[in-house]
Amino acid sequence: MSAPERIPPRSVTTDEPLADLLTHGELTVRGRIREASNAALYCTISHDGREASCIYKPVAGERPLWDFPDGNLARREVAAYEVSEATGWGLVPPTVLREGPYGEGMVQLWIEVSPEAELLALVDGEEPEPGWKAIGFAEVGDGQTALLVHADDERLRRLAVLDAVINNADRKGGHLLPTAHGRLYAIDHGVTFNTENKLRTLLWGWAGEPLEPEAVDVLKALQEALGAEGALATRLAGLITEAELEATRARVAVLLETGKHPEPSGEWPAIPWPPV
Repeated sequence: MSAPERIPPRSVTTDEPLADLLTHGELTVRGRIREASNAALYCTISHDGREASCIYKPVAGERPLWDFPDGNLARREVAAYEVSEATGWGLVPPTVLREGPYGEGMVQLWIEVSPEAELLALVDGEEPEPGWKAIGFAEVGDGQTALLVHADDERLRRLAVLDAVINNADRKGGHLLPTAHGRLYAIDHGVTFNTENKLRTLLWGWAGEPLEPEAVDVLKALQEALGAEGALATRLAGLITEAELEATRARVAVLLETGKHPEPSGEWPAIPWPPV
């Protein structure tokens, strides 16, 4: 018997064979990611001669969240993927909801990260260098502070728009996965789609700035897809509540109305902790 075909990172697409692999493949648990606050299992998945690495997060391993009483993390992770796909930006790795060894959960393609890519930094001074955007000052020990910055990168700017749409309450640096092939993926979208404004992110560098024309076009397409008869609305209806879906529509409408990236509300810490 020949060895299964390994799927390289550059083959991350939404093609039917990959969707079939993630949905119907046999999951084999290889280990647990101990840093994760909820159960996250590193697995291999194989089906019909294909094999890939993936993450499996069973609903049974989730900790209850008082401010996210409805639904579960796994379904919100899949909902974030669906919105990402609807933008055409492909910022979230292919993700499906399915049964696994420990019950229903989300399964997401594993992404190999390029260690050379630098998207975040701590720098001296009060202003960022060209090519960087300021986030804020951070304590670095012994009473010293440094300026936390992120790259002025169009991929991050797109992600900032996506996070505003899905109301991401936990965009940390460790959730950013740049690849050796120039792609950027983002992970860990379990605390999203809340009906209250909970946007917490490291990507505040464009706060208050006008949206790029590309982003405006994407938001208009999202608005249509989120309509009562829209394809995206139909897919999300099985993943989040009607109130959360309506709040998502409202956030898209506000972004289009203002034409700007959102700014921190000032009602709670705008930057997640720890930031990485």
